[in-house]
Amino acid sequence: MSEFRIHHDVNELLSLLHVRGGDGAEGYIDLLQKHRTPYVTTTVSAHSAKVKLAEFSKTPEDFLRKYEELKSKNVRNLDPLVYLLSKLCEDKETLQFLQQNAKERSESSANTTSTTTTSYSLPQTSTKMSMQELDELRKKLGNVTASSNPAEVTRKMLRDKHNKKNPTQPNPVFPNWVYDRPALIGDFITSPTPQGEPAVPVGTLPLGTQEQALVEDLLFVLIGVDGRDITAQPVLGRQNRSFIVDPTLDMSVKELVNRILPVASYYSTITRFIEEKSSFEYGQVNHALTAAMRTLMKEYLILVTQLEHLQRQGLLSLQKLWFYIQPTMRTMEILSSIASSVDKGECMGGSTLSLLHDRTFNYTGDSQAQELCLYLTKAASVPYFEILEKWIYRGIIKDPYSEFMVEEHELQKEKIQEDYNDKYWDQRYTIVQHRIPSFLQKMADKILSTGKYLNVVRECGRDVTCPDAKEVLYTLKERAYVEQIEKAYNYASKVLLDFLMEEKELVSRLRSIKHYFLMDKGDFFVHFMDLTEEEMKKPVDDIVPPRLEALLELALRMSTANTDPFKDDLKIDLMPHDVITQLLRVLAIETKQEKAIINADPPDVALSGLEAFSFDYIVKWPLSLIINRKALTRYQMLFRHMFYCKHVERLLCNVWISNKDFRQYSLHSAKWFATAFALRQRMLNFVQNIQYYMMFEVMEPTWHVMENNLKMASNIDDVLCHHTSFLDNCLKDCMLTNPELLRIFSKLMSVCVMFTNCMQRFTQSMRLERLSMEQGTMDEPSAQSEQADEPEKKRLTTKFLADHADSLQTDASFEATISKFDSNFSMLLLDLLDKLSIYSTNDCEHSMISIIYRYACFIFLQKSCCFKSVSKGPGVNSQIYV
Repeated sequence: MSEFRIHHDVNELLSLLHVRGGDGAEGYIDLLQKHRTPYVTTTVSAHSAKVKLAEFSKTPEDFLRKYEELKSKNVRNLDPLVYLLSKLCEDKETLQFLQQNAKERSESSANTTSTTTTSYSLPQTSTKMSMQELDELRKKLGNVTASSNPAEVTRKMLRDKHNKKNPTQPNPVFPNWVYDRPALIGDFITSPTPQGEPAVPVGTLPLGTQEQALVEDLLFVLIGVDGRDITAQPVLGRQNRSFIVDPTLDMSVKELVNRILPVASYYSTITRFIEEKSSFEYGQVNHALTAAMRTLMKEYLILVTQLEHLQRQGLLSLQKLWFYIQPTMRTMEILSSIASSVDKGECMGGSTLSLLHDRTFNYTGDSQAQELCLYLTKAASVPYFEILEKWIYRGIIKDPYSEFMVEEHELQKEKIQEDYNDKYWDQRYTIVQHRIPSFLQKMADKILSTGKYLNVVRECGRDVTCPDAKEVLYTLKERAYVEQIEKAYNYASKVLLDFLMEEKELVSRLRSIKHYFLMDKGDFFVHFMDLTEEEMKKPVDDIVPPRLEALLELALRMSTANTDPFKDDLKIDLMPHDVITQLLRVLAIETKQEKAIINADPPDVALSGLEAFSFDYIVKWPLSLIINRKALTRYQMLFRHMFYCKHVERLLCNVWISNKDFRQYSLHSAKWFATAFALRQRMLNFVQNIQYYMMFEVMEPTWHVMENNLKMASNIDDVLCHHTSFLDNCLKDCMLTNPELLRIFSKLMSVCVMFTNCMQRFTQSMRLERLSMEQGTMDEPSAQSEQADEPEKKRLTTKFLADHADSLQTDASFEATISKFDSNFSMLLLDLLDKLSIYSTNDCEHSMISIIYRYACFIFLQKSCCFKSVSKGPGVNSQIYV
């Protein structure tokens, strides 16, 4: 059972039981995934659970009757359900809670019903129906009821269902005269008018004459024709045929007749089953089953013919007829029982085979009955195994009547690159549980995977046929066809894996994606960011994508990325939302919040190019099975996260470069000077260490693990699993799956960006002051030093700017701003370290401990440096951080 299915079932159960509070669904889901074990149904466990429930039930007869009814319908998972209910009966606390919950629900539903009843009244009809209209309506209803044959209704339902699913390939239909002529069926024809009374009651005749008359009647009844003294009763639905015997018969004769009549009832049931299930709508498995039954019925009719021959020679008495018919009675009983079970369970395809297989094993002690069921199962399984062979040997499904366990859905493989949640690999071919024969249940997943692997290769234009292809036949020894399925599975796995790894160069493609999305090529990114710096500052609506594409092409050609053979598949993608919104949209897929987040109004503030920028990658079939849109979206989230960190690092480095100009000014007396430079260094250290952690402690080790796993992968599902696990681990260790950590980290980045903007504004104002001074704003000093040399002019300019800066920035507001930046950054950093500590301890995510250790050491060294600077004087402090 998939994680999504468990999540859905747990939520539905909690909503039905009105359970609130506690750990919620997530806690129960974790417990289920950790402690669930496969349940293997045995005859002993199912029987003991059934007995226990019957003893616990207030009406054990009704319970057992319902159990047998469901068992006859071949209901799947009935025994596991009974076993679960028996365990619940043993748990008194759970049982008490369920009883209390049922009582509360019944009371609430009763209150709702009473409220509804008192609040609303039936509307009065404005017109009355006349007697003539009422008579016409009755006639129409009578016609519909008379013409509504249950078998015809079922055939029409199955036909409509098939035609709706396959409108281009409708089921063929028998002509109406096949159903309008009851004499063709071979069953009893019940006339609507009763036959007249015989001239002489048979009971008044001598005993020998009675016996001869009854032998003749029985020979007619055994082939579905009413006799003179034995007549068949009409049947409704799936009832067994009953007969009326002349009450005047002698008791000894009547007793023998009643012993033989069940054979005629079995014959009627089997004949009706054969005629009904031979229609096209019931599928090939039922057709094969009815054909095998028809073969047995021919032998039965031969027996009746031989008995009739003896009767004509005067050698057949009732005792001899009873003697000759007894061996056939057991066969007819088994055939009738199977026909009734298939009919009640509305079985088709795999369900019919499951029922036959179970019957075969249930008759283990009866060799003749088991041989008969084995014959029927082998015959019925032939068309099913033909579909199976085409699927596991060639990857083709030819299932005109929807009987096979694998169902094909109309999905386009091109959508893998368009929709994030497109599930082509999981939903193009799916398992239908009720169509799986019970003897193939353990191999269902391998059967599905085998055909899927071959189908992928076949859709790439290569013809594949398993070299070990042999005919699959049903046998009581499962190992025979299990070995064939395993051979086909191993061949299909190897063919597809070699095709992707060698011909399509999957690993090389993944390395190419790693170069760009995980920022593996450092010189390429430095060159690309230098080229696009001005363009990225613009709002996203003002950016010209072709210009960015041209700059990307230039950066690729002028860096080491030029050696990548797949570099032309890299594209620019300007996203409509930032990385936080993108992450929330992805996490909300298949949840109740999905529509609310998707339909939410866009933010008023326009995104910048840096916030919207991302890479995209062109992947073609069949590599898109591995590198699908879901995987590319995860790569994009990792890239945008690191790309923004790189952008913040560049901003802080620009502040450091611009601050180097202040060394020529005497700003040592300004308190904000040392504080601002120290804060800039702390921020730069934080961003650089975070990048180092993500790239060298998370992505590189995880990548090497994935590469080693891919070398040992035996099939494409293993490759998918390893690739998905790599991306999931990277996202989790980079704090992109925890909204709380992500929120704190986002605030830290925002504080760094705002601080760099503040420092750049100060630097810009200083440069403007310098330019204005050099252009003549210092009139008096310039006039006095017209004859002075150039060094003296520069010294005076520097002195003026220093005095101006000191007088400008001694304002308390600027010092308070720097102090606020410092306090906010320190508070958020400590909050992040605290949350990381809790997260790594509770969830055993030890990879994040390295961040805590690194920053703990950094904070300790910082405090030591600050203590030394205070002891030596304020001048030293400025020199340390510059």
